[in-house]
Amino acid sequence: MSRTAFDPCFEDLPRVLPIFPLGGVLLLPGGRLPLNIFEPRYLAMFDDALASNRMIGMVQPVENGEAQDVPKVYETGCAGRITSFNETDDGRYLVTLSGLIRFDLVRELPADSYRLVEPNYDRFRNDMSEDTGAIDRDRLVQVLGAYFEANSIEGDWEAIEQTGDERLVTSLAMICPLGAPEKQALLEAMTLTERAETLTAIMEMATHSGGEGESETKHH
Repeated sequence: MSRTAFDPCFEDLPRVLPIFPLGGVLLLPGGRLPLNIFEPRYLAMFDDALASNRMIGMVQPVENGEAQDVPKVYETGCAGRITSFNETDDGRYLVTLSGLIRFDLVRELPADSYRLVEPNYDRFRNDMSEDTGAIDRDRLVQVLGAYFEANSIEGDWEAIEQTGDERLVTSLAMICPLGAPEKQALLEAMTLTERAETLTAIMEMATHSGGEGESETKHH
């Protein structure tokens, strides 16, 4: 993943991280996630992040868990930095989070409004450098064509052809309409090679089963 001059170094990553639980939404290192924020507690969370280190942790709620006020979340998420921010006249924030590094959730901390966790980034230190692993690009693109056709998705094949391996895999993993377990499997794939293989297998299974389920994104 390419770094910018504004990204923190590994040693400066925050020891306390606010989390934004959002089902079916995936942020990966090097990816860019647009968010539409309108719920008061999350407006407050982004206010506080903007006033400090601009870091937010994206996590997915566990599907089919018991209904509760504080839903159970997966234990691995991705920390992103706010790199674009706009206010709207009707009281919303339009934000872009740029994925920086994944984390394991050590424990949740007491909080009044939005949720705070203690993250452990150690397992994912390599996220902050470019992954030059090899992928079977021809097979990925072939399976992608069948997946797009099965799901009536129009692909910009010229742009796909011009996109580098890491950015292509990251973008496809984030935008394809997959369920939370599939998104989580892609998040937890340790390397570019493993993520590409996982994505290819998921799209193959989805295509053969007549298309994957929906993942309508709701931002709070």
